[in-house]
Amino acid sequence: MAPDRAEENGLPAEFGFIARVFRPLAGDGALDLRDDAAVFTPPAGRQLVVAADAMVEGVHFLPDDPSHTIGRKLLRCNLSDLAAMDATPLGYLLTVSMPPARDEAWFAGFAAGLAQDQQHFAITLLGGDTTATSGPLVLSLTILGHVAPGMALRRNTAREGDGLWVTGTIGDGAMGLLARQGQVLDPDGFLASRYQLPCPRLGLELGGVASAGMDVSDGLVQDLGHMARESGVGAIIEAPWVPLSPAVRALGPTWLTQCLTGGDDYELLLAVPPAREASLLAHAARVDVAVTRIGQIVPGSGVQVRDEAGRDIKLARRGWSHVQP
Repeated sequence: MAPDRAEENGLPAEFGFIARVFRPLAGDGALDLRDDAAVFTPPAGRQLVVAADAMVEGVHFLPDDPSHTIGRKLLRCNLSDLAAMDATPLGYLLTVSMPPARDEAWFAGFAAGLAQDQQHFAITLLGGDTTATSGPLVLSLTILGHVAPGMALRRNTAREGDGLWVTGTIGDGAMGLLARQGQVLDPDGFLASRYQLPCPRLGLELGGVASAGMDVSDGLVQDLGHMARESGVGAIIEAPWVPLSPAVRALGPTWLTQCLTGGDDYELLLAVPPAREASLLAHAARVDVAVTRIGQIVPGSGVQVRDEAGRDIKLARRGWSHVQP
């Protein structure tokens, strides 16, 4: 996390900031954040898995979200990418673009949240970069993991006849954002917490069970469309089968479409052959993660969403996109 050399004048304030806020997060290979890069040896006989995600204030989190939840969400969203490929976390790099409105006390809370989840997920900071910006706050994290050779789950290997499964419940993240904005009721704060702190589904060890997998970040229907397109197949979602939390059900059926197309779930979407369903259930039970069958991979292309009578549900939008057509 070496600062820009152009800012050096003796010992710049940036070095002290890094030492106070981020050095306590550093682990093996980070070289105490005193050099320009990390040096580490990956586990023997494993393939590296690398992913990166950015979060922008006002897009991925609200300006008044607590700083400790923002740090944890940033890490957890990236951990979800590892979970989608059935990988084990190894370490991460962090880039922070700081506007003047965010002082060191804010970043101390941010780092405290990261420290809490580092301990929970057995991962440490390897390095990164800090820079100034006129705003908004931009955070970027690159995560490293490892997986047995040839065992990473892919999204282009779903097969006709596979059942479609999801972990957890769908729609909590989208409804949580609306709750934070005051648009839906959330009396116990459950929905807001699901938006602010997704739960990456690590440790399922499904490389020999699922045909294909990915995480649900931009909306269930849209993300399934990615899997179907990459695999050259079609897919059917049975809307009544999609698991909804009690908090979402309490809001009423008018929000179903938002749940199917909203983002920020960070649950896993899996294509699983019928012969391996028992193994899926056993693996999920071992790590206490609920899994639910929501549909099937079929011949053809695209994603069809059906109601309880088997009729198509017409959707005005299918998910979130950062690039508008």
